[in-house]
Amino acid sequence: MRHFGHIPSVTRAGLFHREPVVFTADSPARTLATALGATLYSPATRPRLADDVRKQAARGVVSMVLCLEDSISDADVEAGEDNLVHQFADLAAGTVTDADTATDTTTDLPLLFIRVREPRQITELVDRLGETVRLLSGFVLPKFTETRGHAFLEALTQAERTSGRRLFAMPVLESPELLHLETRAETLAGIAAITEKHRDRVLALRLGVTDFCSAYGLRRSPDMTAYDVKIVAHVIADVVNVLGRSDGTGFTVTGPVWEYFRPGERMFKPQLRRSPFLEGRAEDLRTALIEHDLDGLLREIELDRANGLLGKTCIHPTHVVPVHALSVVSHEEWSDAQDILRPDQGGGGVLRSAYTNKMNEVKPHRAWAERTLLRAELFGVAKEDVGFVDLLTAGLAG
Repeated sequence: MRHFGHIPSVTRAGLFHREPVVFTADSPARTLATALGATLYSPATRPRLADDVRKQAARGVVSMVLCLEDSISDADVEAGEDNLVHQFADLAAGTVTDADTATDTTTDLPLLFIRVREPRQITELVDRLGETVRLLSGFVLPKFTETRGHAFLEALTQAERTSGRRLFAMPVLESPELLHLETRAETLAGIAAITEKHRDRVLALRLGVTDFCSAYGLRRSPDMTAYDVKIVAHVIADVVNVLGRSDGTGFTVTGPVWEYFRPGERMFKPQLRRSPFLEGRAEDLRTALIEHDLDGLLREIELDRANGLLGKTCIHPTHVVPVHALSVVSHEEWSDAQDILRPDQGGGGVLRSAYTNKMNEVKPHRAWAERTLLRAELFGVAKEDVGFVDLLTAGLAG
């Protein structure tokens, strides 16, 4: 897998000062946590789920969650489990016919996770998947608290033993205990304790902002970000405060879902073909984004980054490329990070940016620089004259 690997190599060479590196499902956990990017959710009941997974992989998706929880009705859970077993077998078959050549496509699949409802589903599904469990990267654990998390993570441990496969957990932080002020501190402390105990298995923490809003009968409009809903913003801040620290105790915390989209997976693409847009005129870009309900999404992605979140939960394919385009490290960011981490700067001090527009403080900015260079490795470094519009256009055209 490689971010922007779905676009031609010649195009990549024109966009990137340093291209994204290749990674696999067996890469180190820190690499995979950073590489998740836009994690696309899909109901586990979709009858052509295997085809959907292949199609989205060909469009640049590198992580998917196949959902047995809120995206399907209670009555469809058993059918969803059966469908997953069938679809994994389809994916594991892994051959497509191109002319007279059969090509193995299993290595091109995204990181696949299953969102379960109950701990027992983890062990039962791993048993039923059999050898096709090799295509599974882990499980998404809903409404995660210390009490619920213990049972989920013990089931995951058992599933790892029986399958011989490394399986990651991605807990979803969305419970009322976390939202309510009087129980938040205790709940966060409990989550910190249980995730630290199982640190090797916890790939990333995901935020269930829709559930937060639901508890108060709220729903943000397309022109509002999660950070405009103050009760939600306060929870995000507290989660990052306790669970997203850069001192070695924290985890990758991913951005909340953006729930608005226009019908049609490629709706945005025709707009990009208009010459004024391709010329990068700001007013045309702004108009195009507003027309496609992406203006709010882009602002929220930027605010995710500013508030310590990385990657994003996505429920529509049109959200994937914007998330990835805004994850690319700019040449200026990369230059600053490189300067801060120079071996001869180990003693600290202050440096003038190579772009001569800021001061880089070596010690305070070190953690930022380390995170930035890891993101640069997975998402690439843009050339000096390449911006978001160029990356978005190439990603969609690919």
